Amino acid sequence: MELTTVATPSLWIVFTGLVITLLAIDLGVLHRTVREVRMREAILWSLVWVALALTFNAWVYHRFGEERGLEFLTGYVIEKALSVDNLFVFLVVFTTFAVPKALRHRVLFWGVLGALVMRAGFILAGAAMISRFHWILYLFGAFLLVTGIKLLREGDIEMRP
Repeated sequence: MELTTVATPSLWIVFTGLVITLLAIDLGVLHRTVREVRMREAILWSLVWVALALTFNAWVYHRFGEERGLEFLTGYVIEKALSVDNLFVFLVVFTTFAVPKALRHRVLFWGVLGALVMRAGFILAGAAMISRFHWILYLFGAFLLVTGIKLLREGDIEMRP
């Protein structure tokens, strides 16, 4: 059996459609009513989403081979680990803006969805710019350097939302 090493556009369309469908079910069906999500339910849903990702990983492994399966798993584990710090950011934002516990799931859902859409847009625009104008990498690097220096100089500032 010959393994395909590149995902086709139709696979990307099906994958994107599946993700959008699952997100729509999450907000439109499972969390249609505004209510507080308890710890037990949050843990259960986290386990469901992790199991779904691992099931997809098994499909990638069988469809595209060991290397691609390991690449997906590695990327997923790294993303999962990096997302833990977002929990603290969300807690600070929710506390600062006094978001009621019953509305936190909805605010979080739309915030994450918005971040995904904007991230995809920035990645696509950045990749197009870099492929067309290689010199722009230096501009991006200079922007990051100046921003980092500015943040270091500002120190702690009082936030008034």
